[in-house]
Amino acid sequence: MEDLSVVKYFLDEKVEQYNHVEFIEPDPVSVPHGFSLKEDIEISGFLAATIAWGNRKSILKSAGKIIKYLDNQPFDFIMNHTPADLKKIQGSVHRTFNSDDLVFFIKSLQNIYVNKGGLEKVFAVKENEVNTYHALERFRNVFFEIEHSLRTRKHISSPARNSSAKRLSMFLRWMVRKDNKGVDFGIWNSIKPSQLVCPLDVHSGNTARMLKLLNRTQNDWKSVLELQENLVTLDKEDPSKYDFALFGLGVFEQFSSNK
Repeated sequence: MEDLSVVKYFLDEKVEQYNHVEFIEPDPVSVPHGFSLKEDIEISGFLAATIAWGNRKSILKSAGKIIKYLDNQPFDFIMNHTPADLKKIQGSVHRTFNSDDLVFFIKSLQNIYVNKGGLEKVFAVKENEVNTYHALERFRNVFFEIEHSLRTRKHISSPARNSSAKRLSMFLRWMVRKDNKGVDFGIWNSIKPSQLVCPLDVHSGNTARMLKLLNRTQNDWKSVLELQENLVTLDKEDPSKYDFALFGLGVFEQFSSNK
């Protein structure tokens, strides 16, 4: 790893640069920012994060389609939809995420809110757990406890299968981090910011490798843990804040390709 004090100073500056309301508009986090009710925020955020792969403009367009299917009232729709409402959802939604997937997600979310206490409770991390690994696995088990198609399972990642679970980790960052910067919501208390892992994708991964914060070449859960170990040395209370820096450097500054 590079000199820690130098890396920390550099990344802390980049966090300040990108953890800003101007970051919101072109990012999937803009979707839940269209709501004020807690349940609307978490449901729209979860669905937007679920389809957050590929071109960001395409992601936002597809997310808008989903919100329209939900009559622009995600929680009310989840709780009170009829079979006729679900029949209106047809065709492709976002790449390999189709109408059948969305219909199942709606039904599973209803089960979670009616029978399990809601998304925050299902995602809760236990006091003795250092990160979200077990919480993600528990959530996945609950999410698929009702009847579903096997093909839909691919849309909820499993760290037990060594997935980086980037989209779920990003969603949890949105819900959990509390810093009053206006990007992340900080509306959940069932997870501590110190227990969050940094979302790992090709952009953040390549930047982390350039900074010697990550040696593994794969973007998988083992790499998530390696990166986490190093980010905790920079800020043990809020390691996932460095997502802003690593992602911003990779996407907006092409940091790794310029070295």
